[in-house]
Amino acid sequence: MDIDILLALQEFREGAGAFLTDFFLKMSFIGEMNVVLIIIGVIYWCVSKEFGNYLLMGWSGNRVLNGLLKVTVCAYRPWIRDPRIIPNSEAMAEATGYSFPSGHSVNAASLYGGGAIRKELPRLLRIVLGLIVVLIAFSRNFLGVHTPQDILIGAGSGLLVMWLIGRLLKWVDAHPGKDIPVMCIGIAIAAAVAVFAAVKHYPEDYDAAGKLLVDGQKMANDTYKGVGWCIGFFAGWVLERRFVGFSTDVPMAARVTRFATGLLSYYAVSLVLMPLLKKWIPGAAGTILTCFLQMFYVTFLFPWCIRHFGTKGRKDK
Repeated sequence: MDIDILLALQEFREGAGAFLTDFFLKMSFIGEMNVVLIIIGVIYWCVSKEFGNYLLMGWSGNRVLNGLLKVTVCAYRPWIRDPRIIPNSEAMAEATGYSFPSGHSVNAASLYGGGAIRKELPRLLRIVLGLIVVLIAFSRNFLGVHTPQDILIGAGSGLLVMWLIGRLLKWVDAHPGKDIPVMCIGIAIAAAVAVFAAVKHYPEDYDAAGKLLVDGQKMANDTYKGVGWCIGFFAGWVLERRFVGFSTDVPMAARVTRFATGLLSYYAVSLVLMPLLKKWIPGAAGTILTCFLQMFYVTFLFPWCIRHFGTKGRKDK
């Protein structure tokens, strides 16, 4: 039935013209992993440290859970399951890892859904954010790269994790000394997921020419990314809480400066330093290390620079 739905959407997509495809490609773009991380980083540095911490922890946890589910279920992409499915080529190029659950839907639930479930935000904004989650998730069906169950479980699990993270952070605020045990548990879970992904047996199905359809170890790359981001978050979160304590309660000029310098330096880390490290340290270890560095920069290194070289504001509680 899921393939029948995708075939119906494919027929509609091919007959509707390019404008709808372009629209859903744009919606899919704002649900990509690095786009979401940049947006959350800007919120954390420039808008609200508390809200940014919530989004960063939720997204990091969601990426680990998504990676675990992907390598556990090992669901093939729709076009591998049925050759009648012809996905959009641009979306297909960004469709990494196994199919279930949808990473874009998880990302959307983490950032936009994470805002939609926060009751302190304006009602209209929460409705718009919820609509964005729906559109990003549906875009993956419309473009032919995920099945309905992929997006439903992706969005649903993502929202559940965000709700749980909100409660966890309230508990940590009430028990400030418990951040280190939370960090240790988070890192231990992420490390266990990495080991599981590395040692498990993956399906080995071949086509008529004897070519392996899907390389499970390559599919696990997204899982290793999630592990690196998660460990980087928890390490940076605790170090920032205990040794930096930067604030987003600063003048607008300081926020704009943070935005510009933060983006520039983030891209230097992501586009220059990370590829160099990946060349020196290939495989899963390199992926985990580079994603650790990327998230550690967002959560600790740039806030440390803000605190020591930027405009100082009131220390966050």
